[in-house]
Amino acid sequence: MSGFRITVLASGTGSLFQALIDNQNIHNAKIVGLICDRDCPALERAAAAKIPAQVTATNSDKTSWDLDLLKTLDNYESDLIISAGFMRLIGQAVLTKYEGRIINTHPALLPNFPGAHAVRDALAAKASITGSTIHFIDSGIDTGEIITQRQVEVFSGDTEDSLHERIKVVERELLVKVVSDFVSGKIKTRPRS
Repeated sequence: MSGFRITVLASGTGSLFQALIDNQNIHNAKIVGLICDRDCPALERAAAAKIPAQVTATNSDKTSWDLDLLKTLDNYESDLIISAGFMRLIGQAVLTKYEGRIINTHPALLPNFPGAHAVRDALAAKASITGSTIHFIDSGIDTGEIITQRQVEVFSGDTEDSLHERIKVVERELLVKVVSDFVSGKIKTRPRS
């Protein structure tokens, strides 16, 4: 199969996924699949772009779900897997097989404010600066090697929604740039086995 193959994991609206769709022709990149952990608007974006998509149900135990996810990922034969607003922890079977080829976007400047409530946590801490991080996924929660970061100023009247929207703009730009760097070889992934 030609081109740089990307699979996206998503749980929500799919705005990061849409940014990738809109820019997938960069350096011959191709989104070969979307995997969601629930029914969500990202699936509609995949259908509109004619990208294969499926839901890997989370109603089984964590180990079984991880093995189901691994089997699904294997079918896509991806060079890079992007967790773009995917709200599930990736299990060890997937991490072992795809180490160095699976990345995450996070709405904070890691190592500050890891976890699912980064924007809320930044506001609660009265941070004046937060931002977006793209990092490799490891077995910790937002502890993998940082690929890139960009700052976003916190304004005095910010709500969680207003701050998160500004972070998402930066996050989309960063993600498109990082994918371009992977495709061009500026950032290296572990080769497919």
